Amino acid sequence: MSTRWYRDPSGDRNRREEPMDGQAGRRRQSGTGNRTSTARSFSKDSLKRSLSGCEDNFPTVLPVLLDVVRGPDRLAADEESQELLREKLHLLQADCAGVNNLFVELSAQLVSIDSEEKSICVTFKTFQEIWKFTTYYTTGFLGHCLEDLLLDEKVWLSSLEEDVAIEVSIQEEALNLFYKGILMQEGSLFGSCSVSQMFDSSTSGADLYLEQGDIAQFEPPFLGSGWTVLCLADGARGTAPKPALEPVIPFHQWFLKSCAESILVGNGKPACDFPLQFATGKCVATQSHDAEGPDELSVAPGDVIIIAGLLVSCFDWFTGKKEATGEVGLVKTSFVEVSSETSDSEDVFLDTKEWMFNTQKEEEIIKESIDELKRKSLNDVGLNYKLDTIHYQDSENKTRSPDTKPSPKKLRKYIRRILAPEKYSSLASSVMENEVLQDSKQTARLPCFTVHPVVDGENYTESFTPFFSFLDGQDCKEEFAVLYGLSSESLSSTVFEGHADDDELISFLGVARETARKRRLYWMQTRLCFLLGKLCAGKLKFSQARVYFEESLGIPREAFTDLRLLASIYSNLATIYLLQKNRDGFFGVAERLGALVLGVPDCLKSLEDDTVLKYMLKKAVLAHNKRAEARACYLLAKHHWMKGEGNQVTPYLERLLVVWDEAQRNEDVSPSHGYLVLGELYRKLHRLHLSTSAARRASLQPSASLSDCLGSMMLVLTTDQEESVPPRLAPYLYRSLAFIEVQEGEEEGGGGLHHRALSHQLTLSLCNCSTISDRNSALIWLAWLHIENHQPSIALDILNLFLVSTSEDCKSPQQGVVLNMRGVALRCMGDHRSAAESYQAAVDVCREYEDMPNWAVAQANLGLLFLKAGAKGLAQRKLTEALQLFSELSEENHEANFIAVLLELGQHYVDQRQLEFGKGCFEWALLLAMKAKLADYQLRATRHLCHLYEHESPDQAQCIIYNRHLIQLLRSSGNRAEEGNALEAISQLYLALGTERAYRAALDYTKSSLMIFIDLGWKEKEAYGWLKAGKIHHLLGQTELVDIYVQAAQDVALSTGDTGFILNLLEAAGDIFWDSCQDYEKAVTFYRDRALPIAVKISSAQSRLRLCNKLTEVILALKSYSEAAEFAHTAVDISASAGLRLNERVGYHRLAFVYQHLEQSELAEHYYLKALALCPSPLQFDEETLYYVRVYQTLGDIIFYHLKDPFDAAGYYHLALAAAMDLGNKRSQLQLCTRLATIYHNFLVDRELSLFFYQKARSFATELNVKRINISADQQHVSMFQHSMQ
Repeated sequence: MSTRWYRDPSGDRNRREEPMDGQAGRRRQSGTGNRTSTARSFSKDSLKRSLSGCEDNFPTVLPVLLDVVRGPDRLAADEESQELLREKLHLLQADCAGVNNLFVELSAQLVSIDSEEKSICVTFKTFQEIWKFTTYYTTGFLGHCLEDLLLDEKVWLSSLEEDVAIEVSIQEEALNLFYKGILMQEGSLFGSCSVSQMFDSSTSGADLYLEQGDIAQFEPPFLGSGWTVLCLADGARGTAPKPALEPVIPFHQWFLKSCAESILVGNGKPACDFPLQFATGKCVATQSHDAEGPDELSVAPGDVIIIAGLLVSCFDWFTGKKEATGEVGLVKTSFVEVSSETSDSEDVFLDTKEWMFNTQKEEEIIKESIDELKRKSLNDVGLNYKLDTIHYQDSENKTRSPDTKPSPKKLRKYIRRILAPEKYSSLASSVMENEVLQDSKQTARLPCFTVHPVVDGENYTESFTPFFSFLDGQDCKEEFAVLYGLSSESLSSTVFEGHADDDELISFLGVARETARKRRLYWMQTRLCFLLGKLCAGKLKFSQARVYFEESLGIPREAFTDLRLLASIYSNLATIYLLQKNRDGFFGVAERLGALVLGVPDCLKSLEDDTVLKYMLKKAVLAHNKRAEARACYLLAKHHWMKGEGNQVTPYLERLLVVWDEAQRNEDVSPSHGYLVLGELYRKLHRLHLSTSAARRASLQPSASLSDCLGSMMLVLTTDQEESVPPRLAPYLYRSLAFIEVQEGEEEGGGGLHHRALSHQLTLSLCNCSTISDRNSALIWLAWLHIENHQPSIALDILNLFLVSTSEDCKSPQQGVVLNMRGVALRCMGDHRSAAESYQAAVDVCREYEDMPNWAVAQANLGLLFLKAGAKGLAQRKLTEALQLFSELSEENHEANFIAVLLELGQHYVDQRQLEFGKGCFEWALLLAMKAKLADYQLRATRHLCHLYEHESPDQAQCIIYNRHLIQLLRSSGNRAEEGNALEAISQLYLALGTERAYRAALDYTKSSLMIFIDLGWKEKEAYGWLKAGKIHHLLGQTELVDIYVQAAQDVALSTGDTGFILNLLEAAGDIFWDSCQDYEKAVTFYRDRALPIAVKISSAQSRLRLCNKLTEVILALKSYSEAAEFAHTAVDISASAGLRLNERVGYHRLAFVYQHLEQSELAEHYYLKALALCPSPLQFDEETLYYVRVYQTLGDIIFYHLKDPFDAAGYYHLALAAAMDLGNKRSQLQLCTRLATIYHNFLVDRELSLFFYQKARSFATELNVKRINISADQQHVSMFQHSMQ
């Protein structure tokens, strides 16, 4: 299986930013968006070899290999399908005009077609053609274009269920060499240094040094000379005979070559060491900085700065807001550091709204879809009730939040027109005209000011009053935003009147500026300077314009809050600096403007041209910052889109979507809108194949919405010139009407779901429905689609319009369907009371018409509603009634709803701890699913039973039975991942039985799961599978195989490169030998020699503590007490430094125990007392008091028997006795009283205390039925004691 054909030019070793997702360079193109596989990245070795001396081996053609695949796994189709492909290619060999035109559109030239090999050979003339071709290849457009060309009508219709596609692959080596060969022919290329290297300087005395990963411009040798290099950081030049370089990817090649040298060269390398490349949240200032102008923010060490928008590490500035004062301004990236509230953002867009290029089209798309579709189909959605099994993520909160997408007004109007055509037909055109007029009125209107001739000595204060009043204000107004965007010509002609020429207007504004300065009207003066600068620039007086713009930056006495004005000033200054070849000035302004654009998206509207955005993209490319590159491409595409420059939007939008696809992340923002915009641009450029491919890609995105799918369908209809709906539109209709259900059905293996969705694929063609019943059914289906698309408010609008259009007195079965679906929509919106009323109305309709199947569904919906509302008793009653109705039905096709209700009721019983009823419901559901052959419901019921018998009502035998059935179901569905997990689970169940036969069964299941994990490439699961198999062999006594399996697990773990995972696996390997109470030496080897050094290397305190504790125990078992003491000391030190009091206390106790075995009694006493000192006070549990009893008794024994100190021993026994009395443990009190009586009788010779404790001991002995107490001392011990006293 091949992967993407290029990566970041820095490669795995040199890249400065990891891909946004680790799978970006390895996967096939997503099955939801493309059916082609891609080649791998440029080979570094091949590039180096070819650049140094293989110029004559460049290929002249590139074979494009084709294959027919089927299914979600993209497996090769049968031979019959492959033969159909060969026949189609054979026909194209004779008449290749169509395929030739296609590849011209794809920026390639057709060379030949080989039908037997199923390949098409193409060639290229420029690297731009390779760039465009590989872009279409990576985005999946190439595969979709070939599908349009090679697949006939039957395949399009059958592919709805069989998922037929054309898979495209390209030979990696040929592609690499082709690209490099064209670059060599063109004589100049941009490349990335493979290693750090020196170049002989051609501009100064010092040699040029480029680090690994640095991008520079290279020129190949000419007439025996060496390679020439231009450093992009500072413009230095150098030469080398054979530099180690890799060409950058084609898009970077095109972009860097298209940049002007004034933008491309200079400003050095990014010097900031901010650790996060794409930061949001808050950061902390590290040094003091006084603002040098009103655009900057003054900061002091420790100031918390809120990042406005994004902080990108490769840029010098960012827009920040001081948390303490609320001031907003520019902050140098090098002045701040990360804090606990700083996060590394993965999102390229600040929000969903920012991503939308054209919101107006989104609002009209449903109406346009209905107007264009001219087909109809009958369906049964208007007859059968829907069961409320919709599960939104936090549905009620989501649908009621302010950000919820409102119902499209045009959809409501169109539905009213369908329901009452006689009322709305005459108003259709006027409604559209009114909407156009309203849209045109939304633009803010600017006042017009009269220009008075300038006469020396006159006072113009009154003349300036209305103008100053308009310009007044610190913040940006809507009128200001319009004013800033006007050109000098528009400014002179629309805002001002009464002047003969621009010079007179400039003189008038100059007097106004001077008046504002004298009156200290700073914001008016600032805006006047800006206007003067615009007018001077329009007259090509750039020096004077620059003076005005620079003056405007220094006028305000407080921070800039009109950031649109600030961005406009920066943009005009950047343009002037470039024209005057002031690179330093341009770079400084570009950095600041880039910070504004990243922080305040509206500032993008203030840009005069794209030079600053190109500068931003250049810095992102040189810094290898993929997310910054994606953001810059988005800004460039959006800028050109707002300027109406569609042809300039295309390359940047294509690159943005490529980077997005490489990231493979699930974002709230869907890329479908970008593909639709790109498709519309292709259509306007008359690249119709690409337009259709972009529409297909948009509709197949996993995150695509109903509007996205309808937009894709409309794009295909607009592109296609046929009068009728073409067969290739079937997949779009299929996904538009049932994309959510189709995805769920594919995941769960439900086959009937495809046919049900297909039966409704044309129900959106409402305008041509021949009967009222068909029209109503289509409306109901459209409402249900909106409910499934998380848009219940729109569905509710449709259903309410339907009810309003029908008679209240005459109820029909279809009204019951609408009332039931209305209840579902209301429940999804959180309005439970209204939902219950609607459900009950539906029940009444069913009762009136004796519609038993729908009655059962409505009753079940009422029960589910009460269940969600917390009314458990009512829910149980309604669900039980629904089951009664379902069980009395003789018709078929109601089993799915019956089973769904059984599963819901069963889960309710389990939650209420009525486990027997829950078991009955689940088993009943499983039997029904087996009888109806509903595989997905069999899986659901079996999973419920497995969970029940494993967790709620433990029964190992039943749990094993149902897990075995689950494995059979998963095996038949082809879900290898779930099958592997199920095999792993049942292996653990057998392992828990603890018999030899169970161990052997567990071993078989473990090996089966291991094979699956190997096939899936799940390294971690595979490693633990090997380890588990080794553990089972150890339990079976097959010790000769254990080491083999453990070594295999270790090898797999090492191949992952994940140090933390390797550490955990090595520790688990040691646990095998430690838990089995055999081969303690092997456990020590894994703990001490393998796992512990890794834990020390990665500074994992928890792992070191855990390993030291285990080593202490296992070495104690080996009776190597001195070594055990070392690890016990280490464990204590780690616990103390980490502040883990319980671990520290356990460590001290274990250390005391070790020294007790080493017969070092003083140290043992010391550490026992340390352990006691860490006990909580006061004592809360009996176990803690018992611990005191045992430790003090142990201390007494140590002092008495080893240190021969009966006095101190008696003290410890007294403390132990006090704890035992507090605990009420009479047996411990008997032992302690006996010992105290012995000590006072034989050693301390205190007859009174001896008698007291003897009587106490006798009393406890009588209660505990102990027949004899002996308080006489051992004669040997007495003599030893007397000898020690002498």
